[in-house]
Amino acid sequence: MKLPFFIAYRYLFAKKSHQAINIITWVSVGGVAIGTMALVIVLSVFNGFEQVISNLFNAFNPDLEIRQTDDKVFSIEDIPLDDLKDIPGVALYSQVLDESALITHQGRQHLVTMRGIEESYAQITGIDTMLVRGNFVLEEDNAEFFILGEGIEYVLAANINNFMDPFNLYVPRRGRTPGLHPSQAFTATSNFASGVFRVHAETDMEFVLVPLPLARRLLNFDTEVSSVIIGLTPQADANQVQSTIKNLVGENFVVRNRFQQQELLYRIMRTEKWAIFFILTFILIIASFNVIGSLTMLVMEKGRDIRILHNLGASQELIRKIFLLEGVFISLGGAVVGILVGTLISWIQMEFGIITLQAEGAFIIDEYPVLIKATDLIKISVTVFAIGLIASLLPLKNISLALQNK
Repeated sequence: MKLPFFIAYRYLFAKKSHQAINIITWVSVGGVAIGTMALVIVLSVFNGFEQVISNLFNAFNPDLEIRQTDDKVFSIEDIPLDDLKDIPGVALYSQVLDESALITHQGRQHLVTMRGIEESYAQITGIDTMLVRGNFVLEEDNAEFFILGEGIEYVLAANINNFMDPFNLYVPRRGRTPGLHPSQAFTATSNFASGVFRVHAETDMEFVLVPLPLARRLLNFDTEVSSVIIGLTPQADANQVQSTIKNLVGENFVVRNRFQQQELLYRIMRTEKWAIFFILTFILIIASFNVIGSLTMLVMEKGRDIRILHNLGASQELIRKIFLLEGVFISLGGAVVGILVGTLISWIQMEFGIITLQAEGAFIIDEYPVLIKATDLIKISVTVFAIGLIASLLPLKNISLALQNK
């Protein structure tokens, strides 16, 4: 293997009789390098956005969630909470009660989801870290407070520091309506808001967080909940804990992890990432035509060398290896340069945030997020190597023609 390697290496850097071959060779290296660099940068940006979105959803989605299979409310007594607390890896649990509602403020109104929560909800989800105004206070001095999504605050043109006009929350009354007046179809409460959170646009427009006792009073419930959320210890094996809880709660309940709670969103993000990967790979395939052209011209130029090597006893297989290695060198050279430059650019963006988001409005982030993953670099390397190998195989049939032209 040393002889083909040595000759291929010499062919790569030696001067050719035709300057066009040198130009095409280095254009081939440059084309592969640019395509590889684009793959590294684009996938790193996708990883960055995925991390940002995941962190935002993590502020509203717990490690694990227990719901009834039909998504209806159930009594908290149906779940053995004492046994749940004793499962290794379970740090906290909290009860949650969701219901559709109407919120009004100073003549404006908006349809929302009322979410009744306990204080431990913030410890499990980290929603208290997503506040943009006010404080995370549900109850204080016998007073109960709302916590609004920023989108709801905007729609209602509200100011949580306005202590003259409270927010009114209307919830459909359970059971039969005793009269014909529309107001008798709802139960209502008037409360001030203690804080405003910002997670992402859809959630900010949908949820109003209220104390769990208030939600139960409005719905005339005693022990009912929509779900039980669970926070895990840092060392916990999420899959193992999920499996243990499934066995504990039985077939009437479903236990979902963070991915399963937002399965559609994560699938869309991954599909987009793979779609852009294949698009850029197709561009790499087009760039590999330069490799084919470079090798074809090199085989034609080195026809005399090929015949001399063959007459000295070199087999056709050995000669094929020489030019195959030549194509691999071109592809790997471009891949190495592309990965190094792409990783460097991604690292600079990750550390210094040079390229900012050129858009108006308030955003969670100001610059393009970047996250470099070793698995992506490995996938890119394998892909580029495979494309280069296939591209190098195509011109080898010209070696037989060169041997025939003695």
